[in-house]
Amino acid sequence: MNLSVFGTGNMGQAMIRGLLAKRAVKAQDLRLYDKDIQKAAALADEIGAVSCTEIEQALTGADTILLAVKPNVVPIVLQAIRPFLDNQLLISIAAGITISDLRRLAGPDVAIARVMPNTPALIGAGVSAVCFDQVSAEQQQKTTELLSACGRVYPVPESAMDAVTGLSGSGPAYIMLVIESLADGAVRQGLPRDLALEMAAMTVYGSAGLVLESGKH
Repeated sequence: MNLSVFGTGNMGQAMIRGLLAKRAVKAQDLRLYDKDIQKAAALADEIGAVSCTEIEQALTGADTILLAVKPNVVPIVLQAIRPFLDNQLLISIAAGITISDLRRLAGPDVAIARVMPNTPALIGAGVSAVCFDQVSAEQQQKTTELLSACGRVYPVPESAMDAVTGLSGSGPAYIMLVIESLADGAVRQGLPRDLALEMAAMTVYGSAGLVLESGKH
């Protein structure tokens, strides 16, 4: 697979590192593009990928495009890359950008996968909800395999995406606050900060594992 990634911010990097960690894609088959050229270049140098300074260069030979930019930047990026789109698979992780938005901006012939991932993708423990439009069975399988390298994948109707965004998309930030609050309470009772934080994190981790193992809330 030749993967072109537009956007190397937090979520883009989390997915890239997750894919590499699970060996779902080879570093030399990754082409990175970001409006912050130095950021993309630094990441490419670190992981052994190709840093691109031009849109056409980033899309050369790519069969799959990962759109990992901020939602407000999506129209700008798709307008720029549309002349170079052909039969590629376009995977968008931009929150709130619907399939109809992507179709209008990318054109009638591109296969589209809309995904809501989350940051635990960085350690292979992410949640990705996905819905498709004009995507072949082979492309659906490719998308699922790609996302599976970053955690669990759940096909959903697009009507469920807002709920997913609030649950698994935003959820990690709330859980981080829970962990911090648990640790703060323990520190006030005399535990060292590093020990309190580790114990709080392990408590949440174990509780989540227990839910998944038992099937009970």
